[in-house]
This record gives sequence, C-alpha cells and structure tokens, in this order.
Amino acid sequence: MKELLFKNRNFASLFFGRLVTNMGDSIYYVAAMWLVYELGGSAFYTGLAGFLTLLPGTLQFLIGPLVDRWQIKKVLVRTQILQGILVLLIPAAHYAGILSVSFILIIMPIISALNQFAYPGQAALLPRIVRKDQLMKSNSLFSFAFQGVDLAFNAIAGILLTVVGAITLYIVDSVTFIVASLLFGLIKLAEKEAAGEKKKIKEAAQQYKNDLAEGFSIVFRSHLAKFLLGSIVANFAIGSIYAVLPAFADGRGGSELYGLYLAAISGGALIGALSASLFGRWPIGKLTILLFFIGGVMWLISGIVTSNSVSILLFGISWIPIGATNVIFGAAIQSMVPSQLLGRIFSVTASLGAMAMPLGSLLGGYFADMFGPGSVYLASAGGILFISFVWVLNKTLRSLPASSSLNPEEMGLPSEDQSV
Repeated sequence: MKELLFKNRNFASLFFGRLVTNMGDSIYYVAAMWLVYELGGSAFYTGLAGFLTLLPGTLQFLIGPLVDRWQIKKVLVRTQILQGILVLLIPAAHYAGILSVSFILIIMPIISALNQFAYPGQAALLPRIVRKDQLMKSNSLFSFAFQGVDLAFNAIAGILLTVVGAITLYIVDSVTFIVASLLFGLIKLAEKEAAGEKKKIKEAAQQYKNDLAEGFSIVFRSHLAKFLLGSIVANFAIGSIYAVLPAFADGRGGSELYGLYLAAISGGALIGALSASLFGRWPIGKLTILLFFIGGVMWLISGIVTSNSVSILLFGISWIPIGATNVIFGAAIQSMVPSQLLGRIFSVTASLGAMAMPLGSLLGGYFADMFGPGSVYLASAGGILFISFVWVLNKTLRSLPASSSLNPEEMGLPSEDQSV
C-alpha cells in the first residue's frame, strides 16, 4: 500500500512538500520561542509568543470556504514563499541592530496565519488524489511527515541553538520554505478540480458567507460538536505546556533539554500516528477513554520524577493518544464528509478546538511566573485526563464504534449524494 501511494506523483509531491515545510516549522518554532525567552528573560514572554502564534489557528474556519473554492496548489506555493521571506526578516533585523522581543512577536503570528492554509488544504487535497481505502494510510504517513520531522528537528534545533545560534537557524529555515514551494508546484490536478470559480465580487462574498454558515451548521447539528468540549480543555493544557517548556527545560538543564522535550512530544505523537491503523480497529469510544487516561497519568508522573531521561520518556508516552486519535478522527471525517465540504468542516472543527490554545499559552506563561513552570506543567496533565472523563460520562461518545463502522447518518452528517 505504501509503495503504491508513492507511485502516485501527486501524493508524493504533497507528502514531500509537507515533509520539508514541517522541517522549516520545527526549526522556526524552536528558534523563535527560545529567542523570545532569552531576549525577554521570562516565561511570560514565551506565553505571550505562544498566544500570538496560536491565535491565527482559532480563525482557521474563515479559511475553510476559501480552500474549498480556491486553487489549493497555488495557495500552498505562495504561502510557502511568503513564509520564507518573513523568516529572513529576523536575521536581517539582527544584523541591522534592531532585533527585539517586540519585533519577533509581530512576525510570529503573521507566519502562523499563513501556515493555517496548510492543514485544511492537505485535508481537502488527499481525497482528490488517493482512493477512499487509502485515506487511513495516507493520513498516517502525513502524521509521520509532521511528527517524524518534529521528532528529529526539535531535538536537532535545540542542540544547534547552543552551537550556531538562533539567527543562523533562521537563515537555514528560509531555504526549507522555498524548497517546499517548489515541491507543491509539482502537483497536477484535473482542470475541473483545480480551476477556481470566477464570480463577481458580490456573488463570491455572498457564497463565502453561505459556505461559512453551512460549515458551522453541519458541525453543530452533528455529533462532531460533542468532541469539542474535551478538545477545548486538552488544547488549553497543550497551549500551557508549550508556553512553559522553555523555562521548565532551562530549570532542568538548558536549551538541549528544551529540544528533547519538544522531540518527546513529536515522538509520542508519531508513535500514536503510526499505530493508528492498529488502534483504528477498536471502538473509538473505549479506545479514547483508555488512551487518554494512561496519557494523563504518564504526563503527571513525568513532571514529578527527578531523572531528566525518565521525565522525557514518560512525557513522550503521554502524547501517543493525541497522535493516534488525530489520525483516526481525521480519516473518519474524510471518509464520511462529502468532498466539497471537507475544507470548511476541517477548518471549523480545528478552529473551535484550537480556540483554547492561545488562552492556555497566555495564562500558562503568566502563572508560570507566579507559581513556577513546574506547577503549570503538572496542572496541564489534568487537561489530558479530562478527555477520558468526558468520554466516560457521555453515552454517545463512549459508545462510538470503530471508525470503519461509522456512517454519516449515525453521526448526523450529510452523505455524499445529499444536496448541500
């Protein structure tokens, strides 16, 4: 199956483009957060940086209708080029002697906003370029492209920070975005799939509003809305942990440990993603309850043990449920939702789930300054445990069957042949 997927040139171009752009994202994020921590000297500034970086993700629902109608290939190519240019502004400001925390805090959310096109764009493209029975494997491979690169480059970037410095990393980073744009440019779509609809501005604006409203309506009329409570709390915890990790790692060893903790996140999520095909055979309800309970306990213990290696290992294990369920839920939605609705459905659910992350980052940095990063690290474990408790208490969620047994009608979603 894997070999057949890579013989598909469109899939290969999209996959390797995502691989390279994730490489750039990993290098950029590690360098930016550590540089903000160094220049600001406080966990509050990393919390603020996380807040500003994560905030564009809450507006991803605005992008969904555009992804469904625009030429996705051009969007991916152009956003990569723009990100490459913006990343170069930071070394330029450094050599000009004007680099400051404020400058970085302005650049970070702009790059993040451009990056919001990647996920719904990929989600909308995959069903067009692979068969339905290849979606689970395709999503697992893309999770590997995301988490696998993070696993390697978060650790490598943490080490390189002490060797060459953040400014040099930014210069390398800009090259990765340009390479990604070239790879995305190799994608070939049928004319009827790639061509945008040329409408008058007034008509297009009205259609956009209709599409946007339809995306929210479908999500809240379906059982997808019941997933959101646990997702909101978990994302609050995730936002908090990203904000305090630089200070937490600095207290235990320095930038090398920061990279290793980030690598543990990616490693655990990667293992979960690659195991999704196995986990996908189990009932989603029971699987979610079990995995997130184990993950929350592992996270909690990782913040208590004194050994750095054990702490990093347990922290990585706690991210396995997140990686597995991301793939399982994503493939389930792709197989049930009509292709012409995928962009807006993915972006609406991603936005609603991500809304708590910026707030978690901001408050995480604030409380880390008051009570210490260790306290916030432990409190964040509660967000993972909360998912397990929510699914136990909700009959609909705990009774969900395996993803292969789900169907649109039972989930309250429109079928492919229903008018939209």
